[in-house]
Amino acid sequence: MSLLRPRDVIDHVTHLTPEFLADRGLHGLLLDLDNTLVPYGSYDPVGVGSTLAWVRDLKIAGVGLYLLSNATGRRAAFWLDKLEFQGVGLAGKPNPRAFRRALDELRLPPHQVGMVGDQLFTDVLGGNLSGMHTILVRPLVTNALPHTRVARRLERAVLKRYGHDWNH
Repeated sequence: MSLLRPRDVIDHVTHLTPEFLADRGLHGLLLDLDNTLVPYGSYDPVGVGSTLAWVRDLKIAGVGLYLLSNATGRRAAFWLDKLEFQGVGLAGKPNPRAFRRALDELRLPPHQVGMVGDQLFTDVLGGNLSGMHTILVRPLVTNALPHTRVARRLERAVLKRYGHDWNH
């Protein structure tokens, strides 16, 4: 299996129901922040009400959640306060060390944890290198940093090879 191939591809994080996770033997999720849980650059909790409700539902169902973001520590802390679970910013994805630390925090083995994110070269690559179930989510918005826009063009080519034809 290619290190850039996600196990699942979904349109929105809220499609990850307790049943979806149970069918795959997943008891925890590592979650990217920008363009996965919240729009890139947003500090508006009202605009992500459905995502916050989804987080509450997963926590009630006993799913372990941990934020693994390359966003600044300040930005990650702002959202962790709203999300009400643990995590880190400036994680250094795709470095497997960041994923191992997150798995230690969840106290789960890699095969029981899904890595959920919107980027192949950070989220999917790092999750696959760490032996996790990788789940690629469609980016919430297209406004991103210049290097992310370049990566998106490469991602489209890779995804097309695997039968996914998203317009980012």
